[in-house]
Amino acid sequence: MAKVKTTFFCQSCGSQYAKWQGQCSACKAWNTIVEEVVQKEEKSNWKLPSSHNSKRISKPLKIKEIDASKEARMNTFDNEFNRVLGGGIVPGSLTLLGGEPGIGKSTLLLQISLKLPYKTLYVSGEESQKQIKMRAERISPDNDNCYILTETKTQNIFKQIEALEPEIVIIDSIQTLHSDYIESSSGSISQIKECTTELIKFAKETATPVLLIGHITKDGNIAGPKILEHMVDTVLQFEGDRNHVFRILRASKNRFGSTNELGIYEMQGSGLREVSNPSEILISKKDEDLSGNAIASTLEGIRPLMIEVQALVSTAVYGTPQRSATGFNAKRLNMLLAVLEKRAGFRLGAKDVFLNITGGITVDDPAIDLAVVAAILSSNEDVALQRDFCFAAEVGLSGEIRPVQRVEQRIMEAEKLGFSTIFVSKYNKISLKNTTIKIQLISKIEDLIGFVV
Repeated sequence: MAKVKTTFFCQSCGSQYAKWQGQCSACKAWNTIVEEVVQKEEKSNWKLPSSHNSKRISKPLKIKEIDASKEARMNTFDNEFNRVLGGGIVPGSLTLLGGEPGIGKSTLLLQISLKLPYKTLYVSGEESQKQIKMRAERISPDNDNCYILTETKTQNIFKQIEALEPEIVIIDSIQTLHSDYIESSSGSISQIKECTTELIKFAKETATPVLLIGHITKDGNIAGPKILEHMVDTVLQFEGDRNHVFRILRASKNRFGSTNELGIYEMQGSGLREVSNPSEILISKKDEDLSGNAIASTLEGIRPLMIEVQALVSTAVYGTPQRSATGFNAKRLNMLLAVLEKRAGFRLGAKDVFLNITGGITVDDPAIDLAVVAAILSSNEDVALQRDFCFAAEVGLSGEIRPVQRVEQRIMEAEKLGFSTIFVSKYNKISLKNTTIKIQLISKIEDLIGFVV
């Protein structure tokens, strides 16, 4: 009988140690190091089915000899999911989807698996087949290509894969799987690494894409070792507030596309609805004009968005004025307030300033600077901005209005949504013709004051 081998892993960051110690040297967390059994059998963990032909390169090739023909992506028939992935699922790729409990990770992937025209195996280690059936009937009951398997042992999963030969495999979730080759509990560092390694080998050898759902820790990071995110090809984050109906899908890592894309969904009783025009949900509908509101034109990847910036400026009740920003960088807010003090003469040093980006999204595009300044001035003077004004420009430290990239795309989005005037930098090169929207060019912050105050 082989000798049982044990080692110590940090449950927070995945660092490995020869013996137990109180504090992890890597992440400085206390009491997170646990002993795990890592006895491993000497045999293959994934056997390539005879029906598949291995596509692995067995010898080194010159880079010019490698076939550069573009492999067709698999359409998920979900425009938001396709956009975030970069055009669809790449054959043989591993995609990891993380998010808070109850945010809708399982619903999203089940909904996608019910839309796919490919033979799909949905493996669940958290729910029974009847529970998944109940949810599937609520979403989309008619699909003959989706197979449901409730199993947690990887060896049994691969037996079913050999028999079924699916074109896409979905695992819900990677923390519930366990392998016979590692003698530790499900969700442990060694089990997650081993199960992911088996799935990677299967995906690469058979060109079958695998989608994984991953739990997150209380800090918001995907549970398990950080190496898990290095091993997979794409890492997606499903964000949102469970008290609100909108969900945001972002890519924090994507080997096959951009990480700047954004997908927006609306949670309904019948599942997640794709939001094709997010500007409509990010701009509130008001019957009366209110001060402190300004509309900014921003970009998320290739998609232009119109967002609403809200500001509240009030006299400081306590000695130290408060500065608070939700969805916007607080240091950048302080910078813009200093510019208003120095260049425009507004005395905001003794006033509380609160800033909010509506819709629960976070924006780091400097093109919303001008809208932030306009909202602050509007609230400070208690004068409402015209509803059909919008802004797209960066503000410099000397008070100059700086140009932003792809301004024409922002202008066209504003025009499509019915805005009459957009404020942009005088230094932007604009070649648009036959536009109904008025393009107001300004060069310094003092030029804006005449339109706002």
